[in-house]
Amino acid sequence: MRSQSPDDPNQAIAARIRIERDTRGWSLADLAERSGVSKAMISKIERGDASPTATVLGRLSGAFGLSLSVLLALAERSEDRISRHGHQPVWQDPETGYVRRTISPPSGDILELLQISLPPGVRVPYPAAAFLFQRQQIWVLQGQLEFREGGVTHALQQGDCLQLGPPADSSFFNPGAGESVYLVALVRR
Repeated sequence: MRSQSPDDPNQAIAARIRIERDTRGWSLADLAERSGVSKAMISKIERGDASPTATVLGRLSGAFGLSLSVLLALAERSEDRISRHGHQPVWQDPETGYVRRTISPPSGDILELLQISLPPGVRVPYPAAAFLFQRQQIWVLQGQLEFREGGVTHALQQGDCLQLGPPADSSFFNPGAGESVYLVALVRR
């Protein structure tokens, strides 16, 4: 977990989840039922007592009818049109070590670029709902990546680029001995 500060991405995510839930007039029980995430976990996340995993964020964003990227972009939003490397938001999944760097400026345009670092042997699943409101391409910059899309597994090597098909339950897996680094390009529908 990263240090707690006013710019802490976990605090911004916690606040955004609470805003999205409150805007819809949902109780913790309502969000738990829609997302499959326990009320206790949602409460801990909203209070900042727990760092959500990528899987949990995927479930919550799907319940809100948002892509994970849109949920995180709303949490990180500002009016800047330039994103300096040293100020790009970085979020690390406390469970897997998965690291997500938001490369795009946080101004909320329809295109978003993300750099992901996935440790060896780590699998990160996402429900189909996490892909509903976007088109996405994955470009492998380093190592290898297995992307499972529904019943199809795509074995990607450095330099390979995959355009995702229709929304399906999916997972990202690093089968290699070294880190897998890839760029995700999203266009919101």
